[in-house]
Amino acid sequence: MFTGLTRQPCEQAGLKGFSRTPAIITFVVLLLSTVVLVTITVIQIHQKEVLLPGLKYGIVLDAGSSRTTVYVYQWPAEKENNTGVVSETFKCSVKGSGISSYWKKPQDAPKAFEDCMQKVKRQVPAHLHGSTGIYLGATAGMRLLRLQNETAANEVLASIQNYFKSQPFDFRGAQIISGQEEGLYGWITANYLMGNFLERNLWHMWVHPNGAETVGALDLGGASTQISFVAEEKVGQNNSSTTVSLYGYEYMLYTHSFQCYGRNEAERRFLALLLQNSTTKTKVTNPCYPRNYTTTFIGADVFGSLCTADLRPKSHDPSNITFEGTGDPSLCREKVASLFNFKACHDQRNCSFDGVYQPKVKGSFLAFSGLYYTANALNLSGSFSLHTFNSSTWNFCLQDWSQLPLLLPRFDEGYARSYCFSAHYIYHLLVHGYKFTEETWPKIHFEKEVGNSSIGWSLGYMLSLTNQIPAESRLIRLPIQPSSFTGIVAFFAAVALLCLTYLVYLCVSSRNQRRSQNSLDHVVDSE
Repeated sequence: MFTGLTRQPCEQAGLKGFSRTPAIITFVVLLLSTVVLVTITVIQIHQKEVLLPGLKYGIVLDAGSSRTTVYVYQWPAEKENNTGVVSETFKCSVKGSGISSYWKKPQDAPKAFEDCMQKVKRQVPAHLHGSTGIYLGATAGMRLLRLQNETAANEVLASIQNYFKSQPFDFRGAQIISGQEEGLYGWITANYLMGNFLERNLWHMWVHPNGAETVGALDLGGASTQISFVAEEKVGQNNSSTTVSLYGYEYMLYTHSFQCYGRNEAERRFLALLLQNSTTKTKVTNPCYPRNYTTTFIGADVFGSLCTADLRPKSHDPSNITFEGTGDPSLCREKVASLFNFKACHDQRNCSFDGVYQPKVKGSFLAFSGLYYTANALNLSGSFSLHTFNSSTWNFCLQDWSQLPLLLPRFDEGYARSYCFSAHYIYHLLVHGYKFTEETWPKIHFEKEVGNSSIGWSLGYMLSLTNQIPAESRLIRLPIQPSSFTGIVAFFAAVALLCLTYLVYLCVSSRNQRRSQNSLDHVVDSE
């Protein structure tokens, strides 16, 4: 009995020392495992590198009535509020006239695109050719051809479609866009380039400008003209109202397109009216042509369009018609007014011409295409007064034909002879048609480009299309490969769990041992 009593304290001390050591080791391993788990998790979360998915490209062909222009656009693939932040990177003018001029030989239309398409292929990275969409939008020239000869219009489009299907890009079709769409896309372009939809904040994030107002868009093409703006009054539901959603915001627009009121078709109608009112049918004076300028047209040049079909003489078939310029700005302005039917509005306030509804113009406007080129010929650009426009028009129209090559930065006979007509036509269109006054005229800004990007419908068309192109997810490069991270986490989690289990086991064992010891001590004491 005494032997047992004297050995018990030694055995108890040894047992305590033996059980304390593995507990300490296990606790240290548990602590280290926890630290490792927390550390690699924090590193994995906060040290990841976000990689942008790169750029996407889109190609738009603006097939106008007088020419075709190819535009290449790019935008970040992840997009911004469902609409791409698009920029123009390349522009190429296709040689020759508009695609509607190929109605007699549709098979020849694609040949004109070849030079520009070779350049486009070099602009877009080769590995992205297959995913880059290419779109062709035809405007008023083809709208007129479709009305005049639908079969010919379809054949021209079919020929172009066959050509682009053989290209390495993702051809999305050739279509004739409506006049309202042309006006809408022009408005989108103008406001996008002016920064009215998006701007970068201090953190270089794209945000909607605080309190930004939109600008109206004035477009003068070869066969039609468009006006688009957000009206101050409620437009209501009619053929000239449309709603567009961009970058998470909705805009209610008034937009209208006037067929046959483009610069080329308007001048064609003007020449037809001059011939109609002339006493001689082979030699006609033109007050809008410069003095000492004479040119001869065949009948088809004047009457070959749907816009002049009802002005064609019924008594005879015009062949060669000679027009002789007199350079009379007062008479030119008076004659040009006859192109518009202002009386159809019956003095109504909300009416432009030909009886077309239009709310009062509001705010600033961007005037582009033919409007800009005419102002530029008068040595005007940006914003200026109506008086300045009129005086510049008068001075230009009084010039002799021989002086024009010295006045114009780039001389082209077809355009040079018509700038006087164009200036007076723009005056009636904007002042008596759209109702701009001496006070509101300076709010019109005549511009060709904004920030190296052309103003026209094609950019707005591309912006609208990016609403329908799925955004790509951003790529995330992690410090540790997901498979390795999973394995490390699983290993140290298992170690931590085993350590925790073992510590619990030691704790329970220690408690049971103390209970046994207390029972033994109680027995000894009782003996």
